Amino acid sequence: MKVTVTPITVHKQVPLTISRGTTTQSTNLWVRLEQDGIEGWGEATPFSIDAEIHASTEIVTELLALQPVLATYHPLERQRLAPQLQKLSSAARAAVDVALHDWLGKQAGLPLWQLWGLDISHIGPTAVTIGISAPEAACDRLQLWQDHVPDLKSVKIKLGSPAGIAADQAMVTALLPHLSADTKISVDANGGWSLPDALTMADWLAAKGVTYIEQPLPVTLDGELGALSARSPLPIFVDESCFDRTDIPRLAGSVQGINIKLMKAGGLTEALAMIHTARACGLQVMFGCYSDSTVSNTALAHLAPLADHLDLDSHLNLKDDPFRGATLTAGCLRPNHQPGLGLTYHDLP
Repeated sequence: MKVTVTPITVHKQVPLTISRGTTTQSTNLWVRLEQDGIEGWGEATPFSIDAEIHASTEIVTELLALQPVLATYHPLERQRLAPQLQKLSSAARAAVDVALHDWLGKQAGLPLWQLWGLDISHIGPTAVTIGISAPEAACDRLQLWQDHVPDLKSVKIKLGSPAGIAADQAMVTALLPHLSADTKISVDANGGWSLPDALTMADWLAAKGVTYIEQPLPVTLDGELGALSARSPLPIFVDESCFDRTDIPRLAGSVQGINIKLMKAGGLTEALAMIHTARACGLQVMFGCYSDSTVSNTALAHLAPLADHLDLDSHLNLKDDPFRGATLTAGCLRPNHQPGLGLTYHDLP
């Protein structure tokens, strides 16, 4: 199969600040695999977790080196191809894996959700994200989301401010009066709290009606997750602590859920395996994103009937996303009935 890799730089309408820093743009890689007149699409998005950095330049190098290898395979030879894909970083592997799924759906003439036998009416609302900011700025960001998403049903608030939990509490307190009683609220500290602060915040957030807490502790404190879960009135989900299915068994007794992201997992194949592993371990499942375009969020939307919570909003905050795919309906991101991922590309002015 023929492989084409195209860098596409996308810019955020509103910069996103989390506990580790602020992002304004991202150079993502649009990967196309062509065979038998059919083209499958995927995306690699750069991301970083602590000292582990998956940069666009490194991913491009990997994918270009893979081009002559992929030329010797057919998209249907997944088992033979798997060892080659395992040599890639997770983001590069995700791009190829998603493109292979898109190709298969197009070859079969069916959307992926239908190939998997899923019911897209079971897809719940996707959260929109409010980054760390001063209380007034947070309220302004919420208003922008409410203007952009009229049927807003779920909000994720980024906490773990370098200014401490008093700043976190001030931000949440400012936002609450502007949220309807039926809005699902979650928080994500991105590893920005210590155990004592996480315990304090868990009690405080539970009293405010928050649904769950994501990644309260840094990865280096995974050993304290059990102590936190034992005393927290809210479910604890992990993101940075869980890349793929091999991480789940060690976390199962310490948390209540995991966050699956395509770039961490390495594609839809691993995402589906993670879902089954998490369920077998009695855990809940959420889907998340980095600075992904419509390509990756549409891909996960096809699996969304299997998730408990969704946070697939990154493409909604892009000024120049050239792709169209899953659409937001009544606050829910639902894929269409077109074959494969159901994506189209539009040249932007």
